[in-house]
This record gives sequence, structure tokens and C-alpha cells, in this order.
Amino acid sequence: MSTEQLSARPDGVRRLENVVIRFAGDSGDGMQLTGDRFGAQAAAIGNDVATLPNYPAEIRAPAGTVAGVSSYQLHIADHDITTPGDQPDVLVAMNPAALRANVTELRPGGVIITDTDAFTALGLEKAGYESDPLTDGSLDAYQLHAINLTGFAAAAVADHNLKRKDAARTKNMFALGLVSWMFSQPIEDTAAYLRKRFAAKPDVQAANISALRAGWIYGETTEAFASVYEVKPAPLPAGTYRHMKGNKGIAYGLVAAAHQAAMPLFLGAYPITPASEVLHELSALASFDVRSFQAEDEIAAIGAAIGASFAGMLGVTVTSGPGMALKAEALGLAVIMELPLVVVNVQRGGPSTGLPTKTEQSDLLQALYGRHGEAPLPVIAVRSPADGFAAAVEAARIALTYRTPVILLSDSYIANGSEPWRVPELDELPSLGIDLATEPNGVDAEGNPIFLPYARDPKTLARPLAIPGTPGLTHRIGGLEKADGTGAVSYDPDNHDLMIRTRQAKIDGIDVPPLEVDDPDGPPGSGADVLVVGWGSTWGPIGEACRMVRAQGLKVAQAHLTHIAPLPANVASVLSEYHTVLVPEMNLGQLAGHLRRETLIDTVGYNVTRGMPFRSSELASVITRVIAGIADEDGTGTVDGRALGDVAARLAAKTDAGANKRDATLEAGR
Repeated sequence: MSTEQLSARPDGVRRLENVVIRFAGDSGDGMQLTGDRFGAQAAAIGNDVATLPNYPAEIRAPAGTVAGVSSYQLHIADHDITTPGDQPDVLVAMNPAALRANVTELRPGGVIITDTDAFTALGLEKAGYESDPLTDGSLDAYQLHAINLTGFAAAAVADHNLKRKDAARTKNMFALGLVSWMFSQPIEDTAAYLRKRFAAKPDVQAANISALRAGWIYGETTEAFASVYEVKPAPLPAGTYRHMKGNKGIAYGLVAAAHQAAMPLFLGAYPITPASEVLHELSALASFDVRSFQAEDEIAAIGAAIGASFAGMLGVTVTSGPGMALKAEALGLAVIMELPLVVVNVQRGGPSTGLPTKTEQSDLLQALYGRHGEAPLPVIAVRSPADGFAAAVEAARIALTYRTPVILLSDSYIANGSEPWRVPELDELPSLGIDLATEPNGVDAEGNPIFLPYARDPKTLARPLAIPGTPGLTHRIGGLEKADGTGAVSYDPDNHDLMIRTRQAKIDGIDVPPLEVDDPDGPPGSGADVLVVGWGSTWGPIGEACRMVRAQGLKVAQAHLTHIAPLPANVASVLSEYHTVLVPEMNLGQLAGHLRRETLIDTVGYNVTRGMPFRSSELASVITRVIAGIADEDGTGTVDGRALGDVAARLAAKTDAGANKRDATLEAGR
């Protein structure tokens, strides 16, 4: 039977609306590849998919230990989903440590598939087991399938001239084939992927395909599984879709933006987890007029990107939190030179080295204020893996239109997660072309034509850009304060004050869309009492939590910020319409503080920094308690021991006068 014929399904398939599957094993067991391929298969047949990779920071963590476990969770559904799921329904555990690290999160009655080959006395000891969980009854609450995955895989590849160790490594493909059969997933896409990936190693290629096929056949012939399942395709909008990871989406968005601007794309970057994949992706796209430069350090990387922008390219640099700290001085240079530059910060757990492979939202204040002097710049945030493309295009639009560096915030969860992404048509993308200066735009005291690099567009306050070497457009540029208009070095106090205020006014005046509110019960002020406001990767969990709360018959509204600096002009008026504004963040309240500063409106924060995304059920519980607190006129409540605080006291400053004052301030600033 050929691989392509293995998509045939037996009779009696049980249909599911959704399922959450987690593959777990040692860091060297290929769990990230296994999960990614299953997700790609699901996306190929039309399922909606959301994923959550999770792995240790060490290059090779201690084998067989809980600390060394790597996992990949997938949520596949026949409807729109926004999270990788709270609890797995199926756990594939390749060794005792993987079982121990993950079994407590498996839902009661869930399916466990384990590799019995790894459950040796030494394996159990490394994982911290005093007895064998496969035989001691501790897993009786689950559907246990103990299978010699390694042994079956090795037997399936016995004719492919592999060493014993290499043959055993195909067990992940055997497991993938088995789970693919279990959920009626055709495996021809994965077979094609393996042919391409191992084209230079025909024995390895053939062995992995054989193991994949053997896993499918094992499921088809064994009587151990009582049911086969199917998740029907989701009703997604018509179009061409790709299974897109967040980092790749950002990379593609940057390429598309450069194309729309008719500019070469230049990336200056220094490798850093979890942002390095953007460098990897762009370095492979040289044929699309992309120049990638792996610098010797973070400072050189941004310096090269600034130079590229000065030379007429779309300059980009990408990093994570520690790298952002090193780029701070150069960011100030880009601000005072007023050059378009996109700075991508893929956030991770901190401080210092912190949790480099885990997720967090703790760099927001760094992005907003982490520079010396008055150095304002726009900050926007990616909300999901598929949103990376659009967010990158938007960052480039602002950078080019307003001649400013822009910080684009992502995080590890978005970067490594994936979901279906509809490929846009070219005519759906904005035109980002700018008119570079080609002629003098002023005269000197003697009436001779000259180029004024700081003569501004009256609408955007953007300065003109001239490519170095353009005849007649000689001008000065650098880090010293500029004289208004001429760009000459100036120490004049009044000029410095003017330039500081002008640069701030340019950022304040950036055209951003108004904040939209998802409130099924009516417009702001007439429906829900509680508004949940988020930014970045909390979008998915907040949205799912709101749907869960509404399913209980309760009212709640949701709004999500993409543009954080400047904020949409209607933020203060929207927030002031709600009794309580709840702001869940994976930090200690950075957006909440920013909103208080910018709108004079107090919020209720829910703040957790575990290195993992919020669970929807966790946020639903928080929202429910806040709603109950309002109904009972008792503003206190805790969830898992975390105080929400006194809602009434927090809302004391939320007055009409305060909101009106902020609106007036915003209007005056424009």
C-alpha cells in the first residue's frame, strides 16, 4: 500500500468538534518536528489549528529527566479557535519523564500513548518514579496504550542501513503515523516533507517514511484502539492558506512591505532566542531583494540597519529583551535622525537570561520608555502567529510614512506557535512607496537652492529623505541636536525645546485605527459592565474566556490593543463607558500603568508571569468573579490566591471629569 493511499478511513469514525493533543519526550526525540507536522497535516485538510511549543533552554537538557522534557501541544477544530487549548485530551509520552511532567494536565479520561521501551528501571529512576506507573494503577483514570514505539519503529526500518541509534530515532515518525491514523489525518504531506528534508540522505529519508507508514498501519491493524476520530474542516473564509509560525509571518510581512515600498529590505541581526528564526527566514530570501547581515553583536546589528535606512533601504533589526537593552543608544540615534526603521522584539521571560524559551510580556515599558532623553517612537504589538504578517506591514507603514523607528512587539508564544494564515492578494496590501527627495527644497541667505533635511510635511511632520550622493542634496546628519529646517548642529535652547516637542507631536499625530470593542450586548455603555482589555498574545485566551463567560449567560466586552504608542484616539472614551476595565497581562501590570498615565482611568489588573500563556478557563474564572463582585457591590475577590483588589476603590478615579480632561489633552496634542 502506498503512502498516498493511507488516508482511507474505516467505518464508524467518531466525529469531534475539537481535540487537544500533546506530544512530549526528550529534547532529542523530535517532538517539535512531530507536532509541527501534525499541525501542518490538520491545516492542509482545513482544520483550524493553534499550537504551543514548549522546550527547555539548554541545547541538550539532561536526557530522561523532567527538566529535559520537550513538548508540542496542538488544538485542532472544526470551528474558529484562538488558543492551543487548556488541557490535552491526548498525551503521547515518549518516556517516563515526559509522562510525569505532563500527565497532571491531561483531562480525566484522556488518552495516554507511551513508549514501553523507555520504561526501564533507570528511566523510571531518572524521572523520579518509585514504581512503574504503567502497572501500579496510578493511570487507571485514563485510557492507557502502552506500546513499544521504539521497537516497532526499529523493526519497520530494519532494511534501511541505519545504525541502531538512528533507527530508534524514527520512533517519533511511528508515533506521528499512529496518531494520524487515530484522527483520520492523511500523511502524504508529511511524506512529501520528509522527501524534501532528507533529499541528501536517501536512507534516512526512506526510513522515516517507512516508520511513518508503519505507525499508520499499526493503528489500522491493532485492536487496541476502540475508536477512530475525525475533526471536520473549519468554515474558513475562501482563499489560499499556509500553516504559519509567528516568526515566519513577521519575516514574510517585512518582505511584502519592502516590495510595496519599492525598496530593498536590509536586516541587521545578532542571533538570540526566540527571535533568531526571523534572521533564518530572511537569509533564505535573497532573491526577493533581501539583504541579511549577521552582525558581531546587537549594537552593530542596529547600526547597520540604521545605515541601510539612511541609504534608502527598509532597515530592520530583530532581537529579544536583552538585545533591546543593547540597542537603546542607537535607537535614540534613529529617533533624532528621524529615519524609518523597524525593530522587532520577540519577548521572552526575564530579567537577564531568565527564561529564554518561555513567553512573557515584560518588555512593554522598555519599548515605551527604555531610551535616554525624550525619544518617543511608535509601539505596536502582534496578537497571534497569523497576525505577524499584517503587524509587520503596519510597522513598516508607520516607519516609512512618519520617518521614525517603530518597535514591533511579539513574544515566544507567538514566535513559535502556528495557525492557518490566509495568503493576501497583492491588491489587498497597502502601497508604502515614499517620494525620496531629488531636488532642493529651500534657499540659503544668498538665494541659492539648498536641501533642508528637516523641512516637514505639514500633515505628518515627517522630514524629507535624500539618498546620500544625490546631486545638490548635500546635508548634515548625526546624533547631535538638529537645527529646525537646516539640520545643522544646534545648541540653542529654544531650538532644542522645539525639536523635542516636534518629534513628540509627530508620534502623537500618527494615524491609527480606533479601538474596536467586541460586545454582543450593545455599544459601549449600554451592554456589559466589564471590559477586558489586552495586548499582544493575550488576544486568544481573552477572546476564548469571554466566549466561555457569555455561554454562562453573563455579559462581558473585549477590546484588544495593537497600537500602544500612540494609543487610538478613542481609548479614554471607550474605557470610561464601562464600570470595570480588567487588564490581564503576563507581567506585573505594565499596560495597566500605561493606560492610567495616558487616560487617567484606573483598571483592575490580573498579572501572572509563569512563562506560559494564560489558560482560557483561568481568565474566565477571573472575569466571572469580577462580574460577581460588581453585582454584589463587593469589589474584592481572589483567583488561585491572586488578589484582584478592591474594584470599587480602583474605580474611584474613573470620573467623567478625568476622562474629559484626558480627551481634551489628546485633542490639544493633535
